[in-house]
Amino acid sequence: MKTFIRTGALALLAATPVALIGLQAEAEPNRTTMPDIGKLVHYTTVTRGEVTEHIMTTPEAIAAAKAGQPVPVGTHFVLVDYRGGEVFRYFVMEKGPNWGADYDDGRRTGDWQFQWFKPDGSINLAENTARCQSCHTSRSDREFLYTYNELRRFKTD
Repeated sequence: MKTFIRTGALALLAATPVALIGLQAEAEPNRTTMPDIGKLVHYTTVTRGEVTEHIMTTPEAIAAAKAGQPVPVGTHFVLVDYRGGEVFRYFVMEKGPNWGADYDDGRRTGDWQFQWFKPDGSINLAENTARCQSCHTSRSDREFLYTYNELRRFKTD
C-alpha cells in the first residue's frame, strides 16, 4: 500500500512524547490534478457567510448522476472558493482507477482523492486533505458528494 506521510512529519511525531495540540498537519501530494476549469459545467452555488462556492464538474458526471450510474473514472469536481469577489482557492476531487487503495480503510473515499489548489493552480500544502476525506466519507451513498442531489436536478440545455 502506498503511504502519503511526509518523512519529516513522521520523525517529528515519533520523537515527540507529548500531544501536538493545535499543530495542523500539512497536506500531502497525491494523484489529484488541477483540471481545465473552462471545460467544466457550473451546476450549483453554495454561500457560506462571506464565502461563495461555485461547484463544477464534467457533462459526463452530470449525465451519469441523472441516469443513476456511478460517476466515471477520470471525473473532476471543483469547488471554486470566492472571497471578496476573488478566487481564494480551488478544492478538487478527482476519481481515478483504484485510487482508494492508496489509503487505509479509515481514510478511503471510494476511488476519490482530494486536493486544495491556490489561485495560481499550485498545490496548497497548508491544507489538510485528510480532513476533507473524513468529512466526505459520510456521503458514500451519494458518490461522496455533498451536492449530489443538486447534480441530479441540474437542468442541462
